[in-house]
Amino acid sequence: MLFSLIIPVYNRPEEVDELLESLSHTTYNEIFEIVIIEDGSTLSCKDIAQKYGDRLDISYYSKDNSGPGDSRNYGMKKARGDYFIIFDSDCIIPAAYLNEVEKALKQNYVDCFGGPDKALDSFSDIQKAINFAMTSFLTTGGIRGGSEKIDKFQPRSFNMGLSRKAFEASKGFGNIHPGEDPDLSIRLWNLGFETKLFPKAFVYHKRRIDWDKFSVQVNKFGKARPILNSWYPQYNKLTFFFPSVFIIGFFTSLLLLIFNFDQLLQLYFVYFLVLFLGSTYQNKSVKIGYLSLIAVWKQFYGYGTGFLESFIKIIILKQKPQEAFPELFFKN
Repeated sequence: MLFSLIIPVYNRPEEVDELLESLSHTTYNEIFEIVIIEDGSTLSCKDIAQKYGDRLDISYYSKDNSGPGDSRNYGMKKARGDYFIIFDSDCIIPAAYLNEVEKALKQNYVDCFGGPDKALDSFSDIQKAINFAMTSFLTTGGIRGGSEKIDKFQPRSFNMGLSRKAFEASKGFGNIHPGEDPDLSIRLWNLGFETKLFPKAFVYHKRRIDWDKFSVQVNKFGKARPILNSWYPQYNKLTFFFPSVFIIGFFTSLLLLIFNFDQLLQLYFVYFLVLFLGSTYQNKSVKIGYLSLIAVWKQFYGYGTGFLESFIKIIILKQKPQEAFPELFFKN
């Protein structure tokens, strides 16, 4: 099996440098290739790719901007391998990653897999706090990460594997973003392919975003979900409503203080206390514990309000997704 590593990038040469540096230390002894797709960048990473040319088998392509999904498809069409592994440019890859993937595929082959993400000690405090919010079992990240236990796992494209057979059958990613990952997973299920979580095939996901960018990102996640629910109603879940219910419940608890009813607000206090203690213990830092409260609030508020807006427009008012939220669709 030849692995082709597919890496779209947009104006992030420094990220590609770190990613390729990590791959240059792999303990995997078989041949693999790296396909870099420059998605209309004004800051090219071509020199970075050439820098590692004597250590890694790298193909570099530059094209007009058409979004990450279309760029991944472009890279998979150019790749030589029969199994594609897709990374975001802000990932750092552990040395044993490809060994773990090969081992897992030999033990229980699937045509599409996803792996988890972790934070390195060198990450900033905000990056660690956001990582906690996006991966903890105490948040919606935990719901997502545990979905392989309650239904079927939906891989995320910062760390995803896809066979050439599955890519050719599905035609790859659609033009919605974000939301292209679950969209692809569901289409693969409908075609008879299986997806699975490979717990040991993790990456370090740097997520180079600030608070404002994080808020915008999770808000778009929330907007995308009702669109996917309208396309694939059979895969709708009550858990998708949780962040919106959480936000409505919180503001309701504040209003109830007018009537001297504070029991609901106390439940929220206990929840945030558990979050603080959990993150403080996990990251061994009181500061990161505090920052994690900010990250989780932004995660729930951004996703919850985005979901509500989209639910009203798409599900209730029956608006067309591309007209209601043009910012979520790339024109390929």
